[in-house]
Amino acid sequence: MIKKIVTAAFLLLVPLAAFGGDYVIGDGDTLLVSVWGVKELTSTAKVRPDGKITIPALGDVVATGFTPKALQEALTRKLKFLVKNPIVTVIVDGITNSKVYVFGGGVRSGVYELNRRTTLLQLLCQIGDVRIADLQRAYILRNGKKVKEDFSKLFTEGDVADDMTIETNDVIFIPAYTEKNIYVAGAVNNPKFIEHRDGLMVMDAILEAGWFSKFAKQNDVVIFRREGGKIITIPVKVKKLVQDGDLSQNVKLKPGDYIIVKEGIF
Repeated sequence: MIKKIVTAAFLLLVPLAAFGGDYVIGDGDTLLVSVWGVKELTSTAKVRPDGKITIPALGDVVATGFTPKALQEALTRKLKFLVKNPIVTVIVDGITNSKVYVFGGGVRSGVYELNRRTTLLQLLCQIGDVRIADLQRAYILRNGKKVKEDFSKLFTEGDVADDMTIETNDVIFIPAYTEKNIYVAGAVNNPKFIEHRDGLMVMDAILEAGWFSKFAKQNDVVIFRREGGKIITIPVKVKKLVQDGDLSQNVKLKPGDYIIVKEGIF
């Protein structure tokens, strides 16, 4: 005989939920459904591809598309015909429904399964090498709308205040640099292309190009940069940097920059 319960209580426990809002149950998830005081109605069920689970005495019940709380409420209504004032608990015990989609030329495209609360920074670390990715042009699509753009402040500058929680079915676009290389030419010992990396300075590039040649004019270095469809020039006086410690001359480079070191007789 089941004791009379004055009010129905609803308990929501989702230990693996990885999302900012209420978790939505999906195909493949494992649910623990229990009714207080009625062991016969307690069962573990995996959501089938048709979106349903089987509950003792109730048969097939749709679970996909419900939050745990909404499913508890639906089961409570159904069980009132069998149990007086039922207390229903739904626990999401295993998640396979939580997926995010990553694409773009800057990373390997794929589907990533989330089995715990995951932030953008954590996901970027899972994705791996993003050296060729243009994080400034990256964005997250959620329900067809951009909810975040530009990951560079977070990932390359370490500003964790710019982090956010990833949600199920987010689409993350991470493109490659269209012009990722830096080119160093002119009076250097080893003219070359250098793969851009965040924080690369003009002195770094010149050092990687074998430093100045014998006839280099160290105070006559020019960076050619494309901005807004135009080519701009940035003069750099490396001699002032080396001899006088003028750090303003150590310009931070951008993808596609061309560095020309001019020659002189003296």
